[in-house]
This record gives sequence, C-alpha cells and structure tokens, in this order.
Amino acid sequence: MRVVIQRVKSANVKIDNEIVGQIGQGLLVLLAVHVDDTEDKIEKMAAKIINLRIFSDPSASSGQVDKMNLSVKDVGGEILVVSQFTLYGDISKGNRPSFIESARPDKAIPYYEKFVAKIKDSGLETATGKFGAMMDVSLINDGPVTVIIDL
Repeated sequence: MRVVIQRVKSANVKIDNEIVGQIGQGLLVLLAVHVDDTEDKIEKMAAKIINLRIFSDPSASSGQVDKMNLSVKDVGGEILVVSQFTLYGDISKGNRPSFIESARPDKAIPYYEKFVAKIKDSGLETATGKFGAMMDVSLINDGPVTVIIDL
C-alpha cells in the first residue's frame, strides 16, 4: 500500500464539474493498493495517517519555526481520500508506465472502501473521490508539506 499525503488548507474532487468530495484544513490522501497487499496493511496505514504529526504546533518552544508536532486529529482537520493506482506506475523500462504492480479493481475497491471506513471510524470528517472515475483534484497546499508512505 502506498500513499502520498499532502497537508492542505483545503481540497476538493470534481467529477464532470460537480464537487463530490471537499475538505477544509487537513490531509489529502492519494491511495494506491499493491497487487500483493494484505488486509492487515489497511489498519496500519489508517493509523499511521491519523496519528502522523505534520501540523504546526503554535505552542512549540520559541525559536522553533513550524515545529510539526500535531496530528490531523489534534488540529480538528479533515481527510480527503482519493484512489490513485498510478502511484505504482513503473517507468524503469521505456517511457510509458506499467501498472502491473497496482491491484486490480476486484481487490483494490474493497481495500479502498475498508481504508476509508477506518479513517471515518476514527471520528475524523472524511470525504472521498470515486474509485475509477476521472477526477479533477484541486488543493491549496499548506507549507507545502508532502509525505510518501509505503507499507
């Protein structure tokens, strides 16, 4: 399982010019499921993201600029989860990516849905795109802060 996380001031997903998911301050999570992933990774990844301390702590010691010490829970943030199988695109041979490492929809969809459910179960406001749809993702990066997690 691979995610790219961006700390955002706001983000949304549109399909056919209609907003289907939208958040204020929080995390935009681009999620890909690997062909060999097992279900135990779903809970581990969700917990890692929920507790990831990448928000500024205004009460940090003086002299420390933008001390990242708070999680999305701590700041009352939201999470927008977008499926993105292209995170496993392999361009080691040629110029066109190969996606054979990305799980097929029969596996990826239930994993994606279980991941979103774990995030929602944490009590965080959670929005999503639509699995497999052509989506326009807009965001206002905060920082920018971007983190990649592979499990």
